[in-house]
Amino acid sequence: MVNPLIFMHAILAEIGLFAFLWVLVELLNPTETRIERAKIAASIGAVCLLTAWLAGGFYYVEVYGSAIKPVIKASEAKWVHSIVMEVKEHVFLFLPILALLIVALLHKFDKEIIKNKDARVSIILLAGLVFLLGFSIAGMGAVISSGYRFALESGLA
Repeated sequence: MVNPLIFMHAILAEIGLFAFLWVLVELLNPTETRIERAKIAASIGAVCLLTAWLAGGFYYVEVYGSAIKPVIKASEAKWVHSIVMEVKEHVFLFLPILALLIVALLHKFDKEIIKNKDARVSIILLAGLVFLLGFSIAGMGAVISSGYRFALESGLA
């Protein structure tokens, strides 16, 4: 059975990522109403990513580090933790920070986004970066889960 913390981590992260896709779409052709919706979406996304960050960290400390990591590291797929998990951890540290930056930029530039193409494009690119990095992290999570299942099938747990 999937641990509720990892389930919460994954679901909240995906909701957060789609919220930033929503921001990107709203800003492609901004109006005052779309900018307001982009602010709401960015706020939802930031809260979801921060909460996913906390849930993932708690899961790592309470479950992964003591029960899953040793199994993976004892298998022939130890690279799954040594490379994939390390990359995932470090990239994920930046996502909530980027999310909060997007929220701050939306509030700083507010209605100016309609005319300020540089600000708009910057926010769109950041939102796209959050979305793409986040889903690459989701793929890394799948690789880590597969590495654990491989280790279990190899008789290491």
